[in-house]
Amino acid sequence: MLKRLCRSPRHRWPVRVLPLLAALALAACDRPPPDPTVRLTGATMGTSYDLKLVPAPGQTVPAGLQARVEEILVRINRQMSTYDPDSELSRFNRNPDTDWIAASPELQQVIAEGLRIGELSGGIFDITVGPLVNLWGFGPEPRRDEVPSAATIARARERVGYWHLHARAEPPALKKDRADLYVDLSAIAKGYGVDRMAALIDATGVGNYLVSIGGEIRARGRNGRGEPWTIAIEKPVAGQRSVERLIRLGERAVSTSGDYRNFFEQNGRRYSHVINPRTGWPVPQTLASVTVISDRSMVADATATTLLAAGPELGFQLASEHHLAAFFMLINPDGGFQERFTPEFEPYLMPQQP
Repeated sequence: MLKRLCRSPRHRWPVRVLPLLAALALAACDRPPPDPTVRLTGATMGTSYDLKLVPAPGQTVPAGLQARVEEILVRINRQMSTYDPDSELSRFNRNPDTDWIAASPELQQVIAEGLRIGELSGGIFDITVGPLVNLWGFGPEPRRDEVPSAATIARARERVGYWHLHARAEPPALKKDRADLYVDLSAIAKGYGVDRMAALIDATGVGNYLVSIGGEIRARGRNGRGEPWTIAIEKPVAGQRSVERLIRLGERAVSTSGDYRNFFEQNGRRYSHVINPRTGWPVPQTLASVTVISDRSMVADATATTLLAAGPELGFQLASEHHLAAFFMLINPDGGFQERFTPEFEPYLMPQQP
């Protein structure tokens, strides 16, 4: 096209202009194709969901996909939210019956997974921790931002114990040994929602995506530039958004649990929303965050909370014993941070920039 233009009698360009035109033509040819990523966002579970879909050439994102996504998320909220007094879980928590109570398959599945992880962790992860979460002001009740008395903590701990809760698959049902047992799925339900969204996208045939609810993320394939999905691990500093490390996720799920977003301070001490059910107290301020990579977002979500609640030493021991891909951010006495990660996590870390 450039050659024909230069020969046209109506366009006689000076010779010195030709190299410039040629360079511009080559630059136009070198421009990358437009990013094919389709993004869908919305509100859910007290935060937001985000889908990044990269259809293959000639493929389109199915019409009505976002409506189907929101239908799934609304259903999960109506089943598992403790903030909705009419949810299935809220009704179960209020029910004084200690016999088997019929449950939706979805609620039964998530509770069964929570009980499994509770057993593996020796009770560090406990989905019956709700009375303590509420007592410290991090549940659906109005927040008080005050340290409870030892007596009230002891009374709340009496109601906590995953061994008092039972889940049956066929037919789906739940049972509690104590009428006042209170189940809280906030450390696992978001991950379950991400897994459900990923399954929906898989069913459409779109093979490249990144889906998230809050900080729970699951990826497959490559991004719009044809590269593996890259995820940032945040520096655990309140009020800031800065990157600590970058990871190449691959076709996995990742979750970060930290104490630097949701907390209150009293007399110069920080009290985190992550409660150790075995002590009744928020986790000590020695471990800032834990990031876990797993096959399922539900598992990554619960495991990151477990390791954070366990603390830097026991948490790392559990991660090592179970061969988990885990990344720990420890707080140094000088206020800085120290990284520690398991061998299983190292392959995902990108080289640090000098």
